[in-house]
Amino acid sequence: MAEKTQPSVELTENFAVGNYARFPVAFTHGEGRYLWDEDGRRYLDFFSGLGVSCLGHGHPALLEAITEQAGKLLHTSNLYSHAPGAELARRLCELSFADRVFLCNSGTEAIEAAIKMARRAKPDRHEIVTAFGSFHGRTMGSLAATGQPALREGFGPMPPGFVHVEYGDPAAVAAAVNPGTAAVLVEPILGESGVVLPPPGYLAELRSICDREGLLLLLDEVQTGMGRTGTLFACEGEEVKPDILATAKGLAGGLPVGAVLATEQAAAALLPGSHGSTFGGNPVASAAALAVLDSFNKEGVLKNCQETGEYLAAGLRRLFEGHPDVVEVRGRGLMLGVEFSSPTAPLVAAALELGLLVNAAAGTVLRLLPPLTLTREEADEGLDLLETALKKVS
Repeated sequence: MAEKTQPSVELTENFAVGNYARFPVAFTHGEGRYLWDEDGRRYLDFFSGLGVSCLGHGHPALLEAITEQAGKLLHTSNLYSHAPGAELARRLCELSFADRVFLCNSGTEAIEAAIKMARRAKPDRHEIVTAFGSFHGRTMGSLAATGQPALREGFGPMPPGFVHVEYGDPAAVAAAVNPGTAAVLVEPILGESGVVLPPPGYLAELRSICDREGLLLLLDEVQTGMGRTGTLFACEGEEVKPDILATAKGLAGGLPVGAVLATEQAAAALLPGSHGSTFGGNPVASAAALAVLDSFNKEGVLKNCQETGEYLAAGLRRLFEGHPDVVEVRGRGLMLGVEFSSPTAPLVAAALELGLLVNAAAGTVLRLLPPLTLTREEADEGLDLLETALKKVS
């Protein structure tokens, strides 16, 4: 008799570092907007791996690109060029404000590179103004930039050179600028703090401050980028061009890759030997990212994100209208949040039991980050499951 395989949840609990508060579910495969666990149960994915699986699961063009490239070349090191990485850099420049692109492995790596680029571009300055409530990553530089003191607890002292001000307040940014300020770093929408949108014109005012004071504007589009808000980058909706932009998550549809997009002047700060990434922009990840961009263009993914996002947001407003604990439904594209006056963890757990994946952010916000390929029928299915979950916890 064959030995029974130990459940993945049990193995994880026994051997993995306990830094994640995992749900007792282990997934085996996915298709479209659905995932299946080891017990064969199906789940509608309204979280897409924290916004990473932008095309859903098992997307044919993405799988084909990954498989084809894996059969050709996995790795060369960045001492040499390869076609997928070169083409990805070109494509990102053509689709954005950027003149140059640096490829790495993740969002936090992209932020670290952006910080280094900004400081080296302003050699007589080092300070960066960021916002309270922001989230920029888990490595030491990105963590120091993050405006959430609780996340830094136990890891001090933090690298110096970051000043935090209220999010959405351009006057506070202007007041924080001094002769040592090199840049302003901001998220177009606060993701981890609960899908918090700034006042209209916020990014434009920050651009004006940076231009007036000779600073660099750094945008953290790790979560908001790659179509999540209905445009390739959220700053396009504000018609604002940064000097440096960091993105990751949905860039390769599920494979680890991050990118720093920069103007020629900002990018010139990183000379040979000043920064690097062993696996960054490897051929397979780059080929996957190209497939994602192709799908955006050929399959109308961004238009679908806009239209289905508006449809889902309207459905959420109808669902939660008059609910005594609901403060606000907000978001843009398929980056949506429902703020409650009470913790949302029970609602998330109830939804999971019903076969719907959603997320609790900032304690009291229900966050939805479905694949950008979500259909209206699937949006309705998710709303029905949410309604049942809401009744269950009420």
